[in-house]
Amino acid sequence: MTASAETSPAEAAEASVAQFAKIRGFLAGEDAAGLEHSGLEAYIHTEGFELLRLLLQDHFDLRAAKEERLTEVVDAGGVPRVAVEAGHERPLATIVGTVVIDRFAYRRRGRENLYPADAILNLPLERHSHGLRQLAAIEASRGSFEEAKDAIERATGVRVAKRQLEGLAQSAAVDFDAFYEAEERPVAEEGEVVVISADGKGIVMRSGSLRPATADAAAKTDKKMQRRLSKGEKRNRKRMAELGAVYTVTPAPRSPHDVMSRSDEVEPKPAPKAHNKWLTASVAHDAANVIATVFDEADRRDPTRHCDWVALVDGNRHQIDRINAEAKARGIKITIVVDFVHVLEYLWSSAWNFFTVFSSRRGVAGCPAGGSVVPVGHSASSYRLSRVPASRGCNAQQRSGWLQVVPGCPARRPGLLDGGRRRLPQGGGRRRVSVRSSLRA
Repeated sequence: MTASAETSPAEAAEASVAQFAKIRGFLAGEDAAGLEHSGLEAYIHTEGFELLRLLLQDHFDLRAAKEERLTEVVDAGGVPRVAVEAGHERPLATIVGTVVIDRFAYRRRGRENLYPADAILNLPLERHSHGLRQLAAIEASRGSFEEAKDAIERATGVRVAKRQLEGLAQSAAVDFDAFYEAEERPVAEEGEVVVISADGKGIVMRSGSLRPATADAAAKTDKKMQRRLSKGEKRNRKRMAELGAVYTVTPAPRSPHDVMSRSDEVEPKPAPKAHNKWLTASVAHDAANVIATVFDEADRRDPTRHCDWVALVDGNRHQIDRINAEAKARGIKITIVVDFVHVLEYLWSSAWNFFTVFSSRRGVAGCPAGGSVVPVGHSASSYRLSRVPASRGCNAQQRSGWLQVVPGCPARRPGLLDGGRRRLPQGGGRRRVSVRSSLRA
């Protein structure tokens, strides 16, 4: 940039004005008159982004031309910069394309250059703008990095390499904890229920990132395929990521028929809605650490313990043990509720243990009947259900399968499904936030 301080806005905008004239001239000409609307769209999309890029570039050029030399510039250690040099340029990749920013460099031998104009513009240290970083974080949380790269290019016309996109997503995740610490979080109000929840997801990892026990087990197994893992081999290739959530709900009493009704004639009662949801996730820390962090947040929301506390889980025994241990250590009375969708999965799976050829009609008829009993507070009836295979003459394999799925109730301790009596949340799948999405966001 060689423009002087006397450069006027009109002179600095010559490039963007020329681009606009080019677009306007094309649209008024014979070539555009013969195009279909798709051709016109493509032209405006390409040339329009170039116009936006030039407008941004012209503005930065104007600011560079009007930048005033400062009399004194010192670094954080109090060391002054005694020399000033013009013409130092740096690229900035934005959502409308790459621009070049020219500014003064304040220098001192043996010291890093300082650029006050960068601080005024709040420029990132790296090449990509904050707008492009935000778009990268949003798209990366929706799917693969390859899909995110394609989505950004479609939306902006800017090409970001996949490796760069991975770096942008990782740098965005660095502020995850700091964001929640800085955000103002309200306390629970009288009459609300404080709900905590935890969920885990096994993620296939490189061998160097596995926990020691898993890495040892993986080293003892022989790979069956050269390029990928075969069925069953992922068991010792995963590291558990743990997700925790805290939120509040206003109790909304519902019967099992309200939850499971299929009738379009009767308007179902609205389900309770989560308020002020707070999330944490980690693939580095184990379930005990994450659940302790969840309890810290719940304690902050209800320090006087005037609200009911509920833990919504999917039946994982280790998570239930950790929740009970934390509650006991803190002197908190907490009710554990197994997510109703998972209870139905237990009941549905049990149907396979009674029929040689599975009948979908029998399964559909049986599961809702059994499912409607559990939420009302009759989880103890599952113990009686667990005795059914013996009375029906089932073989050992059928009895084993039945006892694995139906006694999700007694095996996970009696009373875990009795939330219906107190009109507590019975789940319904709404709690199941993707661990992978939270980690990428």
